[in-house]
Amino acid sequence: MKDLPNKIQWHPAFYAAVELEFKEDVRELNLTEEYNLSKKPICIDLLIIKEGDRDKILKNEIGHIMRKHNVLEYKGPDDELSIDTLYKVIGYACLYKGYGKKVNEIPANELTVSLFREAYPRKLFEELEGEGYRTEKKYSGIYYVSGMQFPVQVVVTGQLEREAHSSLRVLSDQVDIEDVRTFLKNTGGMTDVRERKNVDAVLQASVNANREVYEQIRRDSIMCEALQELMKDEIELYKKKSREQGMAQGMAQGMAQGMAQGMAQGMAQGMAQGEAQLIRNMHKNGLTLDQIMVISGKSEAAVMDILAGREPMVEAV
Repeated sequence: MKDLPNKIQWHPAFYAAVELEFKEDVRELNLTEEYNLSKKPICIDLLIIKEGDRDKILKNEIGHIMRKHNVLEYKGPDDELSIDTLYKVIGYACLYKGYGKKVNEIPANELTVSLFREAYPRKLFEELEGEGYRTEKKYSGIYYVSGMQFPVQVVVTGQLEREAHSSLRVLSDQVDIEDVRTFLKNTGGMTDVRERKNVDAVLQASVNANREVYEQIRRDSIMCEALQELMKDEIELYKKKSREQGMAQGMAQGMAQGMAQGMAQGMAQGMAQGEAQLIRNMHKNGLTLDQIMVISGKSEAAVMDILAGREPMVEAV
């Protein structure tokens, strides 16, 4: 559908995926999105500060390198991860240290830098090795860079182990359906409000970037049920709003007509108009056609008609 938004909000989804990655330790971490380094528009993509013991090793292997203060930079599927990007992030870490409220409030030996990208940055590694730095594959998809001012790791999300890192693996514009299946399985039982919001944010980006894959999922009854279960709060909210708005409009029209038949007809028409308005609102807020179909329960043709301005038909009572 050509008029649906093309801009994928990768960074909010990345923040959510990182929280899901560190869910076992998240209560002891302070994660700050777009941490401003100064009054000017210079900010860190994601800053993670360990609230407890700086020497505690986080359970997720991405966190094994991390110390007290940890600077994270994320590059979306279309973004380049170059030698200049690495030095820019190192510079951010230096600025972050320098902006402490007192001298050496943030010791250099308590800082780490992590860069995330889906594809393997071959040119970056070649340039690093050409400058005398050493890169080591520590875990699947996780590479340590030795010899720099701070401990540095490059996380290649497309190479991460599927089961342990499904939250980051689905942040792709060419997502593997098995990654989606694993993500749905791993997150299906989450009930915590914070976790559910993170799951929704990751799905929002992944679905928007991979409509054809999620259309296949929609035709898979088991996976579609899992997807609907993850989105059940949003579905119920839209249905509730639809019922309330439709009933209010219908009663107003029915009262104006002044007869029982007119009341019923008015309520039915109002309900249809209320649902149509909610579908337009979902479209306006960036939901994909597939998401709108799942939430509203309507066919693709019905949704397309509503978005094209063709009012829903209501049978006579």
